[in-house]
Amino acid sequence: MDGEREGGVPGQSSRRRGAKQEEETKEGGATGRIQPVPRCRAMAQPRACQEQEDGLRELTLSTQRLRVLPPAVLSNPALESLDLDRNKLRSVTGISKLCNLKKLILSKNEIVDFPNEIQSLVCLEKLELNQNQIRVIPEGVFSHLPRLKHLRLNNNRLSALPRDLAACRGSLQYLNISNNLFRTFPQPVLQLAHLQELHVQNNTLRQLPKELFQGQSLKMFKANGNPLREPPSEVCAGGIQQIRNYFNQLQHGSGQEDKRVKTMFLGASLAGKSTICKSLKQGQAKLVPKEERTVGIEISKFQIEDFTFLFWDFAGQLEYYVTHHVFITPQAFVILVINLHMYQSNDKTFKELVGFWINNLSMRVPNSVVLPVGTHVDCCWEEEVEEKRRDIMAKITAMLAERKSNLAHFINNLEGSEEPEFYVDQWERLKEMESCALTILNLVAVNCMDHRDIKKLEAAILEHVKNEELFPEVIRVLPPIYRQVEAAIIDITQSEDMADHGMTDVQYLLSKLSQCEHLANLDRELLQDILRYLHRVGLVVWYEEIKHLESTVFLQPTFLITMFKLLVRYRLVQQLESISVDTLIGEHATIRDRSNWVWTFKSKAMLCHRAVRALVKHQLCSEGMRDVFEEIMGHRPHRGREKLFSLLEHFELCLEVRHTEVLNPQASEFVPGKPWETTRGQGESWYLFPTYLNQTEEVSEVWGGDHLEDLHIRAYFSPEIPEGFFQRFLVKACSFYSTHWMAKAACLLICNGKPLLIKENNQRAYSYLELRCRKPAGRTGFQFAWDFLMAIVFIVQKLAEEWPGLHVCVKTPCRTAGCPAELMWPDMDGTNTMMKEDVKTCGTCGHRFGAELLLPKVPRQLEEPSAQPSAHYYVTSYGTTTFGPSSIHVNQQVRRLPLPLAQGPTQMARLILPPRS
Repeated sequence: MDGEREGGVPGQSSRRRGAKQEEETKEGGATGRIQPVPRCRAMAQPRACQEQEDGLRELTLSTQRLRVLPPAVLSNPALESLDLDRNKLRSVTGISKLCNLKKLILSKNEIVDFPNEIQSLVCLEKLELNQNQIRVIPEGVFSHLPRLKHLRLNNNRLSALPRDLAACRGSLQYLNISNNLFRTFPQPVLQLAHLQELHVQNNTLRQLPKELFQGQSLKMFKANGNPLREPPSEVCAGGIQQIRNYFNQLQHGSGQEDKRVKTMFLGASLAGKSTICKSLKQGQAKLVPKEERTVGIEISKFQIEDFTFLFWDFAGQLEYYVTHHVFITPQAFVILVINLHMYQSNDKTFKELVGFWINNLSMRVPNSVVLPVGTHVDCCWEEEVEEKRRDIMAKITAMLAERKSNLAHFINNLEGSEEPEFYVDQWERLKEMESCALTILNLVAVNCMDHRDIKKLEAAILEHVKNEELFPEVIRVLPPIYRQVEAAIIDITQSEDMADHGMTDVQYLLSKLSQCEHLANLDRELLQDILRYLHRVGLVVWYEEIKHLESTVFLQPTFLITMFKLLVRYRLVQQLESISVDTLIGEHATIRDRSNWVWTFKSKAMLCHRAVRALVKHQLCSEGMRDVFEEIMGHRPHRGREKLFSLLEHFELCLEVRHTEVLNPQASEFVPGKPWETTRGQGESWYLFPTYLNQTEEVSEVWGGDHLEDLHIRAYFSPEIPEGFFQRFLVKACSFYSTHWMAKAACLLICNGKPLLIKENNQRAYSYLELRCRKPAGRTGFQFAWDFLMAIVFIVQKLAEEWPGLHVCVKTPCRTAGCPAELMWPDMDGTNTMMKEDVKTCGTCGHRFGAELLLPKVPRQLEEPSAQPSAHYYVTSYGTTTFGPSSIHVNQQVRRLPLPLAQGPTQMARLILPPRS
């Protein structure tokens, strides 16, 4: 679709104007008046350039396809701010004439050689040259910029900084050199005494200088994406104070090398993961019976030579994959276990046993090293093993080649578009993804019951982890006290005083550790630093960011997995049905209650609080762990803030739904702009588990069918929507909008009485989330509708950041029935300025549409609708409410309810369920 403005020929007119202006600019003909090409932009429309007047101090020429600076710009020495973002500039000849310039934005251009003329801009305070192609910055520029406070050089090809950058020591406060080619830390930065914010992410730094952290000026520091050894990335992730503490501890003793490898065993159910884990750990073949297969995730630790391995054995059943995102982390060694006896040389079994895991690793941890291991070779002929090995490796290679080809296709589309300047951020993101790819090692075929094959696999693993090109972060330098505290924690965990579950309070742990003679001076701050490090390497679990768990440390991470699998597990319905009568009585429930719980869970994927308590107690008793029930579920049968629910809600595995019959007189006063504390009523809590949803009819019925005039956008995913993504999205979105209907692949949200439908379509080469809302009637309606849609788009994009190898692209389909054309959305930078043009024309069918029907925009002149109809109240099948005008009708008898949470301090409705006995 091409833009149309003021009745001109769509697409062609704007191109002619652009070409004419470019030609005039090159010839020096454009004088006296800046005439930028009018452009549309969905999210961040640059300020329109204006006729030059005497004393003009600010000028924005963003996204104008400039190749040279217009003479009219250079003839205004009073200019103080010039924004040339997203153009095609290779040089800025004549910029030295703007001697009063304080702010210069040259980001997202095509600059290769650093502009020397910038040294003449002695008043310059802010300079941005990010996202160009600069390789070298010459000496003698920064020595002439004594007032420079803000410098962005990220996303270039720099490997060093000029020495004279130190001349800005008295002024420079912000420096960004991320996404470059630095192998060693640039020394001039150490002399910037007033530096407050420094970004060095995604370079190839191995070591950071302690001098950087000795002053107190630095307030923010980001270094992720570097193969750091000293300090390790896990220490840097703790923030500046933890880095300072790290270097302080190194002064008390020489650093010790820690060679540690987190090794994740993935693969389909019954592939032999647990057998390999146990055989490697015990140094001999060890068969794991079928009835002892992994449920959730199991963790073990052992040593090969001087390398410490943490083995994480992930269950292969699909039900457990929704929890894998919590524990699958970068910089891990992935062993993909494949049952060669079950494997057949066809696409179906390849996808189930291999492709599913490769695809998800490519999205979740795209830089991982993967070792395929074929098992059950004793059930195959020797020729069959070799044939299947070749087939698996060939299909994996084809998968990765297809991914690379798709990324190249997306990049070419952006580069070949008429307005590539609007897609620079998306282009950069795709280029980063293109540079990240799984490293697939040669498949090792083993008989898990053959001691020689286990030794062969052990040797292969050791050979690979010693390769620094594959594992640059395997060696970390640590202060001696880190190792001492780790060893003491292991001793405490294995002592008779510690319960099997390994949960302990931070303060109690500190008191136990302080009893060790060599740790007598250990303080809480240092202990917390070390716990953060051990949490990030996977030895302990400490979620200090979760309010109700901030003082709890899991010394046995396996128990945390046990907590997850109490409610996220294979055959949960059977577990519900088997709750004993004694357990029911203990929770003041009956057999009829249990039947209702089963029915509600099967039909609505919901459990009430008593059902959860009974289910958890039943499973803990069956595993001989009843003593931890009160620890994770609390003493009272009515909900407080139990550890289990804090975890499940934090990782977006369930959604609480509360119901009351009347307004709560004890509710605190709602003051806009201030935090509002909810007051718990007496109604029982219910919990929705989106993973177990299965029906879609109710959502479709309430929505009432798609209309051609609906506002309609799609968020496309490549290669596909990750497993568990939509379920987590549902929890996020429905926690913001208290009125909603939910199904396995659809969700209907209500805000101020206005419905918004989200549907999932996850097919190969055609994966997207579809967002629809009804066409508004007036300016205010369009503003609200697009705000609603954009809020959901930002939730999708924020969640997608957890999959670095996932590409998400937002498009609007043409509104002509049957037309396949789609309008790709430009970069979204978080602003909400609407586009300028009023009409868009489809380049395929030729039809014209108001821009407000395709992209976020409020129409200029549109009659406001008549007075709003009277308010109505609605209830979903599990009790949440809404208030306001709406065309939605629910064929259920409901009682009158208060306002929803989004509009004030309110409570929820009663759940409509079968009667209890």
